[in-house]
Amino acid sequence: MTAATSETTSAAAVTTTPFGARRTPLLTLLPADGPLAWVRQGEGLVGWGEAARLEVTGPGALAEAAAWWADRCARTEARDPVGVPGSGPVVFASIAFDPTAGTSVFIVPEVVVGRRDGQTWVTVTGEAEDDRAVVETSPTEAATSIGRLAYADGALDPMAWCGAVATAVERIDAGELDKVVLARDLLVSADRPLDPRRLLLRLAERFPDTWTFAVDGLLGATPELLLRRTGRELDARVLAGTARRGAGLDDDRLAAALRSSVKDHAEHAYAVTSLADALRPFVDELHVPERPELLTLPNVRHLASDVHGRQRDGDPTGLLELVGAVHPTAAVCGSPTATAARVITELEGMDRGRYAGPVGWLDARGDGEFGLALRCAQLTGAEGGRQARLFAGCGIVAGSDPADELAETQAKLAAFQAALED
Repeated sequence: MTAATSETTSAAAVTTTPFGARRTPLLTLLPADGPLAWVRQGEGLVGWGEAARLEVTGPGALAEAAAWWADRCARTEARDPVGVPGSGPVVFASIAFDPTAGTSVFIVPEVVVGRRDGQTWVTVTGEAEDDRAVVETSPTEAATSIGRLAYADGALDPMAWCGAVATAVERIDAGELDKVVLARDLLVSADRPLDPRRLLLRLAERFPDTWTFAVDGLLGATPELLLRRTGRELDARVLAGTARRGAGLDDDRLAAALRSSVKDHAEHAYAVTSLADALRPFVDELHVPERPELLTLPNVRHLASDVHGRQRDGDPTGLLELVGAVHPTAAVCGSPTATAARVITELEGMDRGRYAGPVGWLDARGDGEFGLALRCAQLTGAEGGRQARLFAGCGIVAGSDPADELAETQAKLAAFQAALED
């Protein structure tokens, strides 16, 4: 295991104050450098600056991160009259798809602005300097053109990726596994620097029902909630099974086909079962819907199941440990998990990094929200970088058609591509 930490404050003082009735959109408060965000339907958290940072990898990565955060909170003098989830000390996190091999990043911002149920607050760690005060960014400034875009294949070109899907189906048919999620990446370069504010504002505008996130250069709008903890209450939104939407497509027919698709319902069932089985050791009660609902987004539809549970009284397991217990679900890996992970390594041809890993936030009370880093891109290069790496994946089960799966990845990639275009 390796870990790297940095602290700009030793024993931190954290002060939360109400921000009055201002309804300034949270994402317009962010600077261009190092924005942190977790926003849905105009509420959530945004932050900037680094009061502390942890980078960790290895078999005990999440346990080490949990201990680091607990120790920091124990040394913190916090003043928090707001007292709601997300107020007081907060850490943003972006966890590697494979925390044992990849690097997970935890950042404590110098400034956080939060909004919940219409109430807004500001949390400052240490003594914020004048340039760390809350300053609204002009949406016009954030919308500055980035010029022409040039795309290039990532690890696999479309034909090679379809070949990997065909191989995965053969191995499923042979009984080696039931499901595997295969992803592909796409590289993009722009004429001028990519402004993360522009991308976040556009994603939130087009996908208000998703969680728009940003942590350490990984930006996206995920429709999938891996786990939320509020007190002892646990919630998750599981997605698996997808139908495309778009001009020239028979939307109603595709929706009806998704509702009745044996293949998509089987794919969805694997994902729900994997999450529920992982949660059961920690809960007294767990509600799992008998049948999924349809979640409609501008570019795709998903089969969706909202799972709810109550963590057992007296169970000391924290949110990061719970996240480690449930991740990866079959929604982003496959079933059985270990076999699917091996097949991903053999066929996908790329390092996922933090793509499809948990992303979100945790406060000092142990409340927090983690989604899965989907419909996202990793901005690459130093400040003012002009490159990004986009990701999209599909669940492969018996009967999956490589051409159809490729089209599904293209529909998912389009969510971020639209945010890039002028």
